[in-house]
Amino acid sequence: MNGKTGGMQVDTKLVRELAELLNDTGLSEIEVEDGDRKIKVARTINAVASAPVAVAAPAVAAAAPATPAEAAAPAVPANAVKSPMVGTAYLTPEPGAPAFVSVGDKVSAGDTLLIVEAMKVMNPITAANGGTVKAIFVESGQPVEFDQPLMVIE
Repeated sequence: MNGKTGGMQVDTKLVRELAELLNDTGLSEIEVEDGDRKIKVARTINAVASAPVAVAAPAVAAAAPATPAEAAAPAVPANAVKSPMVGTAYLTPEPGAPAFVSVGDKVSAGDTLLIVEAMKVMNPITAANGGTVKAIFVESGQPVEFDQPLMVIE
């Protein structure tokens, strides 16, 4: 067999879009898998990005040193709804609209909880089980990582 067959065709437009998404969201790495093809775009971040974390906890914003401690001990329950992808979380269907859910709301299995935008595609995140929204860990417009806890429903 020669080396010409089985070579990977790189979609440079996709790589550029992923790199742009890195810049837009402040993420350090994005990985996309399509069948046997896997593309990973990463960059090194020298400075600690504390601004997005501080925005996630406005009650603690006055005490910036509390942010790393908060990240170290979040006490997230095992039943937390987690992000299935890297993207941007939106708690409302569109700007100015009411949130899909708020803390204290009762939800049923299949109800939309929020949207995660990834590569300009809006992905609804739905409740796997019914219950009451106990906590929401993200704010609308906040970048999220794969498997990051988004909220707790009990």
